[in-house]
Amino acid sequence: MNYWLMKSEPTVYSIENLARDRTTLWDGVRNYQARNFLRQMTVGNLAFFYHSNTKDPGIVGLMRVVEINLDDPTQFDRESQYYDPRSTPAEVRWQTVRVEFVEQFSTIVTLARLKQVFTADDLLLVRRGNRLSVMAVPPDIASKIMAMSQRPDLQTHDPIP
Repeated sequence: MNYWLMKSEPTVYSIENLARDRTTLWDGVRNYQARNFLRQMTVGNLAFFYHSNTKDPGIVGLMRVVEINLDDPTQFDRESQYYDPRSTPAEVRWQTVRVEFVEQFSTIVTLARLKQVFTADDLLLVRRGNRLSVMAVPPDIASKIMAMSQRPDLQTHDPIP
């Protein structure tokens, strides 16, 4: 099983939106490394939903990849902020995935807590200067994050089992 972390600003698209919509196309990614991560995803992979650019950024839920290698339609939409004039239907530059809602965590696994528990070598998210909106999460780290999400008492400075 591969695990991922995907960021969205809650004012743009939140875990509550995904819970309501049940599925969404994860469009608008315009970083080549993040795009390459999207291209590596397979159906059934799990992704942590991360709320960024908010008072308490952190992991707020879980989603599952249900479709892969989809052309991001925003690259062709001249009205979209993600329009790419160099991308054409014959030479598509930006692909994406469709994800479905799995669960919303009862407790946010905050960025501050993630920085306490993981090093930059463990989790790319905590690396200084990292701004990727999509990134891989190693399976052992994903297991620890899942434990943190299910045990609010682990939000303190306690070590993770």
